[in-house]
Amino acid sequence: MNTEHCFIASPFGGAFLFQGIATFAPLKMQNYIGEIAGLLTALFWTVTSMAFESAGKKVGSLAVNLIRLVIAFFFIGIYSWLARGFFFPTDATAYQWQWLALSGVVGFVIGDLLLFQAFVVIGARISMLMMSLAPPFAAFVGWLMLGEVLSPMNWLGMAVTMTGIIIVILKREKSELNGSIVRKLKSSYSVPGILLALGGAIGQAAGLVLSKKGMGSYDAFSAAQIRVLTGIAGFSILFIFMKRWPRVWAALKNPPAMRRITLGAFFGPFLGVSFSLLAVQHTETGIAATLMAIVPVLIIAPSVILFHEKVNAKEIVGAVVTVAGIALFFL
Repeated sequence: MNTEHCFIASPFGGAFLFQGIATFAPLKMQNYIGEIAGLLTALFWTVTSMAFESAGKKVGSLAVNLIRLVIAFFFIGIYSWLARGFFFPTDATAYQWQWLALSGVVGFVIGDLLLFQAFVVIGARISMLMMSLAPPFAAFVGWLMLGEVLSPMNWLGMAVTMTGIIIVILKREKSELNGSIVRKLKSSYSVPGILLALGGAIGQAAGLVLSKKGMGSYDAFSAAQIRVLTGIAGFSILFIFMKRWPRVWAALKNPPAMRRITLGAFFGPFLGVSFSLLAVQHTETGIAATLMAIVPVLIIAPSVILFHEKVNAKEIVGAVVTVAGIALFFL
C-alpha cells in the first residue's frame, strides 16, 4: 500500500498527529492508514458538529454552510503552501479537477442541502438514522464505479458498527393509548423528510466515491480544496436565487458565531474533509464511510462533559457495539 502522500510535515495539529501515527506506528498498523484516517475524521466531525450546531442557532445553518467553506479554503491553502509550495491546487490535472469538482457539487451542495432540509422536516435524530445508510450506499457505488469488493469480515464490521449507531440514535417514545402509557419506536415520519435524508446519505456516499475516482494518488488536502471551492461556488449561486446574502453579512458581524464557525471550519472542511479523502485513498470506500459514521457515538462523551446530558443504558450498549464493529476492521 502506498502511504507516501500521508507523510507530509505540517504545522497544523491534526495533520502533524497523523504524520506521527504513520511514521512511528508498527508496520502492521501502517497497513491501516485508511482506517485510522477514517476514525480521525469521525473525531474531527464530532468537534465540528457541536461548533456548527451552536453557530447555526445564532445565525442560521445556510449562512454557516457558506462561511465555513470560505474559511476552510484559506486553511487548506495555507497548509498546502507550507507543505507543498502551492496555495492553490494548480498542479491538479483536468481529470482531477473534473471529478473532484463534481464530488464537491454532489457531496457539499446537493447532499448537505438535502440533509439540512431533512433536519427541518423530520428532525436531526431520524435524519442521522437515515445517514447511517451512507456506508452501504458507498460500498455499492464503489463497487459499480471502482470495482471495490469488500471481504465477508468487512461486511460484518460494517453491519455491527451500523447496528451500534442505530441503537444510539433510535429512541423509544412514550404515547398515551386508551388511558395507558405505551412505549414504542415512532415510525410515522414524513415521507418527504425520509426521502430528503435518504438523498443526503446518497449524496455523501456518491461524493466520497467520486472523490476517490478523481483523486488517485493526488494530495488529499489539495483535493479537498478543489471540493471546497466547488462548494463555495455552488452555495454562492444558490444564495443569489434564494436571496440569502443579507443573512451571510449579518453572520459575519456576529463575533461569537464567527468564533464557532472558524473552529468548526478548522475541524470540519479543513481537517475532516481532508482526512476523509485520505481514508478513501487508502481503504475501501464502504469501510471509510462506516468509520466516519460513528459521530453519533463519539458525541456522547462531550455531550455529558460539556452539556451535562444524561447517558442511558441503550447509548452505552450502542457505543460498545460500535467499538466492537470498528475492531473487526483491524482483525
